[in-house]
Amino acid sequence: MNEAKTLHCNEPLPRKGIFRILVCRPNHRLGNTILLTPLITELERHFKGAEIDVISEGDIAEEVFATFFSVRHVYCLPKRGFKHPLPFLHLLHRVRRSRYDLIIDPCLGSGFSRAVTRLLHGTYKLGFSETPLRSGLTHAAPTSIAMQHMAKRPVNLLRWALGRSHGEEFGYPPLDIRLTDVELAHGRRAIGELLAESRQTSSPPVVGVFANATGAKRYPMEWWREFIDTFKTLCPAASMLELIPMHGHSMLGAEWPGYYSSDIRRMGAVMAGMDLMITADCGVMHLAVASRVPTVGMFCVTDASVYAPYGNGNCSLPTQGLSAREVACRVVAAHPDLLGRPVFGSSLGEVPATAGEDLFLARAWAP
Repeated sequence: MNEAKTLHCNEPLPRKGIFRILVCRPNHRLGNTILLTPLITELERHFKGAEIDVISEGDIAEEVFATFFSVRHVYCLPKRGFKHPLPFLHLLHRVRRSRYDLIIDPCLGSGFSRAVTRLLHGTYKLGFSETPLRSGLTHAAPTSIAMQHMAKRPVNLLRWALGRSHGEEFGYPPLDIRLTDVELAHGRRAIGELLAESRQTSSPPVVGVFANATGAKRYPMEWWREFIDTFKTLCPAASMLELIPMHGHSMLGAEWPGYYSSDIRRMGAVMAGMDLMITADCGVMHLAVASRVPTVGMFCVTDASVYAPYGNGNCSLPTQGLSAREVACRVVAAHPDLLGRPVFGSSLGEVPATAGEDLFLARAWAP
């Protein structure tokens, strides 16, 4: 019998003797995988010298964690694994042969993640639960410490288990896919070639736009055209590049030079060479943030408190009730360095939704 299923522990996790760690996050989405990177950084900080394995779905996690020295195995379950039972069960059996010092289920309310965690062998098992005695965990954290933001929840989970304080005042590790110097150099070279071909300059600011998203999160092409026209009026020196979605088609009518790659690290390396990325809420927004380029994430339907970019000059912009022209004004107001002169308003929150956009434009360009 697995002792972790019968023991609920009120003591903090030990700081010594934990060397084999498994993070159980069986999900195939790019954003959800990248949002796991702060937890890996936090684990490295507290358990130096430990080896970390990750359970995911699909092959995205292999790319995300490719340069993480502490990550040994990335176990990629097949997408919709119950439709592929043999490879699904084979991989779970392979993981189950290992015994871990610590298994972490970082999800809030995922029955599948908890079921996989229960199945595996670990001395300590950590996750969120309001029913600790029935959770199958040795350390069941109350959901009240989870926080809204999905990247910060697992960090608070680990800090709680270690008996440490958690909260904004202690800061959170950034999203980071740890691009190498070689990858960054390739990204800069690709940008230079695209801008030269389109007769744009590679001097700052180089602004990237990713215009795709799923469902109602996607802004229509007409919206983007108005947005970019306004942005270029305010910042005529900006060079524009479009990041092409996975389906391989421009979302902006191929009006701007585009970069396409099915490899997320290559796409991240190109974004890292830009001065600003502008995107709707989607996986590529998180990839931009994790590539360490200042990113504006625009939210029209989803809750920014759960997914908003944070740190490193990143910001979120709720766009409900705003025109594309007003949104562009707010983006430029939040980045006065793009204009090379002081701009009315210094952050997204300082320009009220009802502000007259023509007045704002006039103030932005006032000598």
